[in-house]
Amino acid sequence: MEARATHKYISTSPRKMRLVIDLIRGISVDRAIEILHFNPKHASKDAEKVLRSAVSNLYNKDEDASHDPSALIVKEVFVNNGPVAKRVLPAPMGRAFRVRKRSNHLTIVVATKG
Repeated sequence: MEARATHKYISTSPRKMRLVIDLIRGISVDRAIEILHFNPKHASKDAEKVLRSAVSNLYNKDEDASHDPSALIVKEVFVNNGPVAKRVLPAPMGRAFRVRKRSNHLTIVVATKG
């Protein structure tokens, strides 16, 4: 049994989010929540929220069965590029520099072991 959760339009760059999610790929859910909760990076808050949502989705999907949190694993985690907001910053001598404010879409899939 598996369940997924997505969070779209997160206002951090995909590269920074990938640094955080690479820490939790393939490990147990309770250990992953612990890692994300105590990670100082800003992206870990969003990742923890999506992971808790995926676990909740699994519980709601199969209400009859009781799942032990230590028996769940993070099966898949991936980040896709979101839309890029483009801004212009004034520069010296009448020039303009482009500022690209990136966003991302985060998807987490949790599953039972076995």
